[in-house]
Amino acid sequence: MAKERVPRVNNLVQKVLGEILLREYDFGKHILITITRVEATPNLQEARIYITVIPEEKQGQILKILSRNVYHIQQELNERLRMRPVPRIKWLIEKGTAQAQRVEELLEEIKRKEQ
Repeated sequence: MAKERVPRVNNLVQKVLGEILLREYDFGKHILITITRVEATPNLQEARIYITVIPEEKQGQILKILSRNVYHIQQELNERLRMRPVPRIKWLIEKGTAQAQRVEELLEEIKRKEQ
């Protein structure tokens, strides 16, 4: 039962945080933020929230905004989730997505050179 709870909590936290960011924050007209995954600890005390930001140059700026507003976002999450404990959130940049994008760009470049 406990093993099933963590993935369910991960999905729920991801969904609710997505709604909070969409409805309550305006990051700019041409900025896309995606919550790629959530990893809660087995005791549900903490959740690492992995995000990607497009364009990549804005990652640092967005991470600062999210970190500065973590208390307010955490309060919103606490109010919306009907569970205890609600994991404390920690924002992280998803590194794997950027690396995958770079590999794709290199493959496209090689493909163009071969033609």
